[in-house]
Amino acid sequence: MSKLRLSFGILALTLLTLGFSAASSTAGQMTAIKDGWLVTKLHSLFIPEDALSGSNIDVNVKDGMVTLEGSVPNEAARDKALAISKGADGVKGVTDHLRIAPDTQLTKASDKADKAADKAADASAKAGRKADDGWIKSKIYAQYMSEWTTVLNDSDIKIDVSKGVVTLKGTVKSAAAQTKAVSIAKGTSGVKSVKNMLTVVTTN
Repeated sequence: MSKLRLSFGILALTLLTLGFSAASSTAGQMTAIKDGWLVTKLHSLFIPEDALSGSNIDVNVKDGMVTLEGSVPNEAARDKALAISKGADGVKGVTDHLRIAPDTQLTKASDKADKAADKAADASAKAGRKADDGWIKSKIYAQYMSEWTTVLNDSDIKIDVSKGVVTLKGTVKSAAAQTKAVSIAKGTSGVKSVKNMLTVVTTN
């Protein structure tokens, strides 16, 4: 009888351990999804802000903790980016690694094609915000936000923009999501080309 009880005890402990491991795995997946959503959400909140004109902000999120990197043109822009981030649902804390660097991107345009693209993007910018690399990045993320509950849910996409050239990195859940992400980026005003480095990661 004592051996039988011991066997049942070991079995119960094993099942409990397996259940805990499965729960931990699921929690990790939910955290990753939430972090990717927060990156997209924050950029969508940045896009209409006049104060962030000339900014090029990178948002990194780990377990709800936000780190802001990149550049802003002045202290007012820094304060606005921090306030938006701290006030967003799901954000547990914000680390500020932003640097102040006056925007000179548009004044350095040296050819007519660049100037024409900048003007076209400017015409599409909302609320008067300058359409530069930072605006393009946030604009693409904002459009991804509208697709989050459908094809792009579970995605974890990082967008880099340099002189209108967009690079997409990270993961998506399907080929359809990859196609959609690339299509949205290509259709955004001011984008000259898109480098697709996304990885499709399917879940069972």
